Amino acid sequence: MALQDETSDGTALGGRAPSKRSDIASFIVMDVMRAAADLEAQGRSVIHMEVGQPGTGAPEAALAAVRNSLETDTLGYTAALGIGPLRARIAASYRERYGIDVAESRVVVCTGSSAAFILAFLALFDARARVALPSPGYPCYRHILSALGCATPLIETGAETRWMPTRDALAALHRDQALDGLLIASPANPTGTMIEPARLAELVRFCDEHGLWFVSDEIYHGLTYEAPATTALAVSDNVVVINSFSKYYAMTGWRIGWLVVPPSLVRTVERLQQNLFISPPAVSQVAALGAFRDSAELERNREVYAQNRALLLEALPQSGLTELAPADGAFYLYADVSAFTGDSRAFATAMLNEIGVAVTPGLDFDERRGHRFLRFSYAGTTSDMAEAAQRIKGWSRLKP
Repeated sequence: MALQDETSDGTALGGRAPSKRSDIASFIVMDVMRAAADLEAQGRSVIHMEVGQPGTGAPEAALAAVRNSLETDTLGYTAALGIGPLRARIAASYRERYGIDVAESRVVVCTGSSAAFILAFLALFDARARVALPSPGYPCYRHILSALGCATPLIETGAETRWMPTRDALAALHRDQALDGLLIASPANPTGTMIEPARLAELVRFCDEHGLWFVSDEIYHGLTYEAPATTALAVSDNVVVINSFSKYYAMTGWRIGWLVVPPSLVRTVERLQQNLFISPPAVSQVAALGAFRDSAELERNREVYAQNRALLLEALPQSGLTELAPADGAFYLYADVSAFTGDSRAFATAMLNEIGVAVTPGLDFDERRGHRFLRFSYAGTTSDMAEAAQRIKGWSRLKP
């Protein structure tokens, strides 16, 4: 079952071709999911380490809120910015987690972080804007910006920079290309690495001083194992922060997230939301509000990820995968597999077909160097992670 990209030459459209803006690369992890599902349909046992999806469902408090709402509410359109109680609760969470005050009026609820990126990019950047991104990084940043007509110059990171960009690298790129913005994720996908608070502050302040927009992807906040994450809102009010209920709150399929934007951008984002999405899904907003009511369940889930992380940090090096990025948060391990292959996509295909472990090739996150890397997600059950570790340890392709 090969993980292949697909293109269209317009033949099926009578000679007409799709738009140039739609010519973006596939999100490879979704192709891996499809290939894994095909094997499962054939009766094969597959352990899913490809997708960043919690192994649990929505918290019980969220489900209880929805059950009650189904009996009492019409669940029609809501205000474009989201329902007031949810916006207020999100704002309050910044006081609880970070000790900072965020006005409810700055919170925009949206259809997952994916919609948040679209809203933010449209609000901040015109076509042909240059938005710097760390590499490796979440591929959909590049793909969405490309579809919107923006350029995405990359700041390459690695072990020498602890997998995060530096102020000097940003300054050099800005001198060369006159940037319009910078996007940082911490904890990051695919590495799981977090940026140090002092370095985050340096980058935010550079953007403030030079008139660049700073976008902070904080969807893995809450999922840290040695030190808490820092929000960019602790440094400046002139940033756009994106978060989601998909990861810490285990609500991927509910498609609900939020942005915090500067006051001057609220009406801009509201107009975009009105026209693009009308409003976030009403039932998902009810569930999200309910999810805040039981932090104990959420913390139990985080403890499972912590156990999985510890298990794999021991098992993968025993299998020969000794070069791992610092796994500070999220639920990913980013492994250098260049000792065993020069083609991570083919290697991931072989791992899926031969031992039934689905992982994501690094090419999804780094087009230049990703052939050397695999990303392992440990968001599943501990029993699945233990079984995956045994299969990987016994895999002949990792033997000398």
